[in-house]
Amino acid sequence: MNVLFEEDGAFRAGTVLADNVTSLQIELASGKRSKVKAANVLLRFAAPTPGELLERAETDAAGIDIDFLWEVCPDAEFGFEELAAEYHGAKPDSVQAAAVLLRLHSAPIYFHRKGRGRFRKAPPEILQAALAGLERKRLQAAAIERMVEELKGGTLPAEFAPVLPQLIYKPDRNRSETKALEAACGETGKSAARLLFDCGALPSTHDYHLGRFLFEFFPETKGGTGFGQFAAPLDPVALPLAAVAAFSVDDAHTTEIDDAFSVTVKADGGWHIGIHIAAPGLGFAPDSDLGRIARERLSTVYMPGRKITMLPEDVVEHFTLAAGHTVAAISLYLDVATDYRLLGHETRMERVPIVANLRHHDIEPVFNAATLAEGLADFPYRDELKLLWEFAQVLEAGRGKPSDNGTRKDYNFVVDWDADSGIAAEPGKGRVGIDERERGSPLDTLVAELMIVANATWGAMLRDAGIPALYRVQTAGKVRMSTVAAPHEGLGVECYAWSSSPLRRYCDLLNQWQLIALLQNEPPPFPPKSADLLAAMRDFELTYAAYAEFQRSMERYWCLRWLLQEDVHVVLGHVLRESLVRLDDIPLVLRVPSLPELPRGAHVQLSIEGIDLLEAELRPRYLELAPELAPNSGSDAAFVGDEGEEVAE
Repeated sequence: MNVLFEEDGAFRAGTVLADNVTSLQIELASGKRSKVKAANVLLRFAAPTPGELLERAETDAAGIDIDFLWEVCPDAEFGFEELAAEYHGAKPDSVQAAAVLLRLHSAPIYFHRKGRGRFRKAPPEILQAALAGLERKRLQAAAIERMVEELKGGTLPAEFAPVLPQLIYKPDRNRSETKALEAACGETGKSAARLLFDCGALPSTHDYHLGRFLFEFFPETKGGTGFGQFAAPLDPVALPLAAVAAFSVDDAHTTEIDDAFSVTVKADGGWHIGIHIAAPGLGFAPDSDLGRIARERLSTVYMPGRKITMLPEDVVEHFTLAAGHTVAAISLYLDVATDYRLLGHETRMERVPIVANLRHHDIEPVFNAATLAEGLADFPYRDELKLLWEFAQVLEAGRGKPSDNGTRKDYNFVVDWDADSGIAAEPGKGRVGIDERERGSPLDTLVAELMIVANATWGAMLRDAGIPALYRVQTAGKVRMSTVAAPHEGLGVECYAWSSSPLRRYCDLLNQWQLIALLQNEPPPFPPKSADLLAAMRDFELTYAAYAEFQRSMERYWCLRWLLQEDVHVVLGHVLRESLVRLDDIPLVLRVPSLPELPRGAHVQLSIEGIDLLEAELRPRYLELAPELAPNSGSDAAFVGDEGEEVAE
């Protein structure tokens, strides 16, 4: 006697060696013996052999029309032998019964299992829905296969266009487009970004990196940077006109001019030195359209070649301290004696005439450490700049801290979007120039010290008035934001509230609103223990750090483009530590796995083996020591906390 039984979800057939009523000893065709519960036995038969039964039943089952089988089966629950008898019109033999069983079992959307060997036909509406689902899956599988072939052939499937940003930066693995992309990547060995770039989905590698940032931080504008509709700012009324001629000092590309200076000679000797800060806080409130925009963006985003402003450009233009305009400002006037002692200070809200916007590239050649030592030539604002620099030195000495780390280099990135890239692998526009600029110049010291005194003075005023503000605090070497005034050890001041860049940073704008309330003797918009103030501090700190990291990543990207653009194959650098090397000519730190054990500051020569702009990666290889072996005083600057950026703005 032979039996057909179900075991572990599969059908097996074997010869009965012993029948113990509740269980059977079975020998399978393979010779393996097994103990089978009697309840699992579905069919007992004498012929054919167990192996032949399954083979013939599988062949016959493939020929059974499943739709016809569904039509002839009863609506009530049934056993497979009953249906086999109905289907064949007579008592079925073992092969016929097994064939019907296999066919029923292979079509679960047509026949729902109700027990071992027992089924019930699916209701018509459920069957139709299931069949429609199967058809959708079939079509989806065909579409995925087609999309894979298109991607492998270098063509972007039409389905990709509407979901391209999401597909590139945050793929949904339930979408067929994502499945096709992953399959094509697996077959080609390319990354998703590389495959899409090769298919023309990305206009340039620059757009890829910028697009990732926009997708994450500007999702509400669908990757754009527009501002939508907003109510225009108000023009401050009844502000007195300052009797000064103010000028600013900025780099060539600054349009958000937050600060300007003035020098007025006092009749009894000494000077009134004015520090004038743009006052957008007088034009709109925190709960206005522009206030909400600033709260959402929190800072201007900087990167080589472009920026994303915190405030709309026409609003920036309205409040920026541009030459030839008289602009609303909050001014800190320092009463300075002839020996540069600070005698007192006064803060006013006023309209300030801006007579000049001095630019670093124009002033630094005639106003620097060398020309100051040799004697300054005649140029506009020479005397004012010299006076401010001398006063700044006194302020710096009084703090006992340098305003900047003069050993660190600055680099200016200038991208000409109208010039050809000069890179075969990156056709199109965008040629970058990277210019080195030493930090700690007289101009840097001048600006930094005046910003420090303004931020420290106004922070102290708010503290003494019991009005909360956002402070930069440094204790035990750690810099953090706080709503409580505390020392900034790195700058040597009792408290330090960013207030000098309200067009560019929400922290400064918020502090300006608080300062305006103090000057107008009104309740501050952010009272003590304000939840909104704490939330703004947290969000600003996280967002500002993320924006800074993005700026660094884009500077790295443009450094790699510069190497390709200039066709550089060998570079020089100084060892920072272990396998890290800082290049001499551009602000790029590389990890060099092949670097031997060398002392910190060793000057080395590296070969550039390859650059991938899409992944922003470079493959360097150690060649040899450069002619000299000397430590570089600025070699570890990449790992030193830098407060110079805080105070120079």
